[in-house]
Amino acid sequence: MYSVGICGSDVHYWQNGRIGDLVLGHEASGHVVKVGSAVTHLKDDGTLCRYYKHSANFCYKLPDNLTYKEGALIEPLSVGIHACRRAGDTLESSVFVCGADLSSDQLAKAKEIGADFLLTVKKENEPKDMAKKVEEMLGCMPQISIECRAATRSGGVVAPVGFGAEMTTISLLNAALREVDIRGVFRYCNIWLVAISMLASKKVNVKVTHCFPLEQAVQAFEMSRQGLGVKGEQ
Repeated sequence: MYSVGICGSDVHYWQNGRIGDLVLGHEASGHVVKVGSAVTHLKDDGTLCRYYKHSANFCYKLPDNLTYKEGALIEPLSVGIHACRRAGDTLESSVFVCGADLSSDQLAKAKEIGADFLLTVKKENEPKDMAKKVEEMLGCMPQISIECRAATRSGGVVAPVGFGAEMTTISLLNAALREVDIRGVFRYCNIWLVAISMLASKKVNVKVTHCFPLEQAVQAFEMSRQGLGVKGEQ
């Protein structure tokens, strides 16, 4: 293994001992050093451990112009691509992305990579009040929201991406009366080749903010738990 990313799901697992059927270290890239006799498409040239045994059917070759660090970020990039596909056509649409709101570093990064408006959210904020602020900033209610139903305009689409509490209270009547579509997003499906192509063609730029050797895994998890930086990698 060369690079392994740490996401919020990993931190939750570390703190609580479990999160669905996920395992620690699922954003990874590495170098193939040995293959089984039936494997013909991989060779000795090119997850939270030194070595990891993985099915060849689920291994993807990295183009020569991609680094191992970029390779480790293909998994979270695939989640984002899949979420956008589930949400529908985002071109010429007003889109509200909720998720970086509690971190000043992540908000700054969102602005750097193209967000038109930023809204800092605090835990004590009421959803309806925040929805009103979103409408005021955009000049309209967004047509598509990633992880925020209350702010979405009538006839719009909500795509919840991250893992929250197993039981969440929302007003289905409100969504039904306003014909807001709620489209579940479960990681990704058949997206990796698209993500790799986007990275290789430089249509998407991904960068690692912090690096730790495997021996400092605890420090890496603690940094991620505190919400420092944007993406941790080992």
